This record gives sequence, C-alpha cells and structure tokens, in this order.
Amino acid sequence: MVLQTGKLPHALLRKMIKYRGAEDRRVVLGPKIGEDAAVIDMGDEFLILKTDPITYAIDEIGWYAVHINANDIATMGGKPRWMQTSMLLPQGISERKIEKIFRDIDKGCKELGIAITGGHTEINPWLERPIIVGDMHGTCRKRDLIFTSGAKVGDSIVLTKGAGIEGTATLAREQKAHLRRKFSKSFIKRAENYLYEPGISVVREAMMGVKYGATSMHDPTEGGVSVGLYEVAIASDKGMLIDGEEIIIGKETEALCEFFRIDPLGLLGSGALLLTISSRRAERYVDALSEEGVKAAIIGEVKKKAHGLKISKKGKKAALRYSQKDEILKVL
Repeated sequence: MVLQTGKLPHALLRKMIKYRGAEDRRVVLGPKIGEDAAVIDMGDEFLILKTDPITYAIDEIGWYAVHINANDIATMGGKPRWMQTSMLLPQGISERKIEKIFRDIDKGCKELGIAITGGHTEINPWLERPIIVGDMHGTCRKRDLIFTSGAKVGDSIVLTKGAGIEGTATLAREQKAHLRRKFSKSFIKRAENYLYEPGISVVREAMMGVKYGATSMHDPTEGGVSVGLYEVAIASDKGMLIDGEEIIIGKETEALCEFFRIDPLGLLGSGALLLTISSRRAERYVDALSEEGVKAAIIGEVKKKAHGLKISKKGKKAALRYSQKDEILKVL
C-alpha cells in the first residue's frame, strides 16, 4: 500500500492499534478509532491523556498546540491541567522565533489555567519548518466522563461555530501573498482572525455539553467535519442523517474554499465541536450557547447503523464524502 499524506487510513490503523504494550487494568480507554483521548482510573477521578502535533501551521504554532490538545481533554468531559511539548526545530531558526513559540505556549496555557510541566527541544537537520507535538493531561470527575462512542439512536447532532475554522485561519496566514491578488486586506485579516473569533478552542462548549447531558462529543481536526462525523459514527457503531443546509460555514471560509476549489466540510476543523444529545435537550443546549455568544446548529440525527452515513441537500440524500487527507493539503 502506498500511503498518502494525512491520517493513516482507518483500515490500516485498526491493524496497528492491536499493539498495546503491557496490560494495565487502570486503563479505562486505550487506543480506539474516533476517541479523542485516553482515560486512566486514578481512584477518585479519571486522568485524561492526549497527544497531538501541529504540522500545518507555523504562525502562532505554540498557541495552536495548547488549544488543539486542550480541546480533546475537554471533549472527554475533563479539565485540561498539565502540558509538555516536544519541539522539533529546523536548522537556522532564530532565537527570536524560538522565544515566540515558548511565549505562545505560555500564553495559551495561562488562558486555560494549564501548568507547563516540561518537554523536549531539538534542532533537526531534516526539517524545513517547526513541528510541535503536545502532550496534555487533564482530570475528570467520574460522573462527567463522555466517550465519542456514546451516541444513541434518536440523538440530535449539534455542530458549534462552523466548519473549517482552523483551516480558514491557516490558509489566510500561510497563503497571504497569494490571497492578496484576489481579496482585500480587511478580508484576509478577518480570515486570519478565525483563530480567535470564532476561535479554535471548544473547551467552553464542551463544559456546557457535560452540563446539558451530551451523550458524545468529538473535536473534528484533520479531515474536517466530514471525518469528524464519520469518526463519531464508527466509534458509536451508528448511522447518521445530516442536513447539509444546516451546517454552519462562515463567509470567509466559503470564499476561501471557492477560491482554492476545496470542500469546507473536509477542511481542518478545530474550533468546531460535534456533539450528540437527546432531542429534548438539544434546543436548550443550542440556546444556552447562543446566550454565551457561540453559534450552534442542530445538523442531523443519529440513526441505526444500517442507515449508513448520509447527508441531505435540497431534498436529495447521498452518502457523506470524507477523506483522511485534509483539503488543506491541496493548497499547502
């Protein structure tokens, strides 16, 4: 098999995650497709463990690393608490740029109340750009633990903020010179600012999800909302019917995707939260987010597995397309 850039294909990943090291009964949740983090039973509470790299972005890469990892702690119902990073840097990088990465990690951690507990740094002769691998730990009250696999037939599917948020910010920041030929400075600035508004953190929405009784939560990253939905369906062994016309897509996201001829549903999705919740609680959850200034929409319903994963648009149903290769790779 010749592997393409992007996530490992799920069929291959299934073969690989059978390698689990020594047995430990405290591991409540280990490697599993679709789940955002690992869970360890520490007695009175659960310890949530997460590792995730930042490989596409350069601008504010340290800040990204904090929030991308914190999101996955929060989607399990946990509170992000401690972070370490493995920082791989290219030859020739300046001290000023290194310090900015450290400052940005510090900034992100302070925003979420996370302590930095160590890490690793190295100058690597084979790299052309920095790579940061985050390692974050959090804690969770036992009654608050939520699995991606918890979706139930009949649940409503909620999407917060919108599709392609991280991808929009990354494209605007990494392709700025190219975009200036088509778009105004103010447009590019708005797209760059997607990092902060609507923002790539889902910690607040996830904490509210716990409060309102979410049955599952998932942070769509590489492969965007489409892969995120697929991963929820696979993890929970369910089908879905998605209303494509209800999916939130920002104007800047839509314009950039049209310009680059890419699909916003397959674009880097950090900043969105996919959540399943009983239909009687869904509207209340969406309304509560609206009061906090967070956009959200009910975009579908969880079905039996036999239904498959489908999306409807203008009255027509089709299979939801997804790919482990993120749309941003067609540009970067």
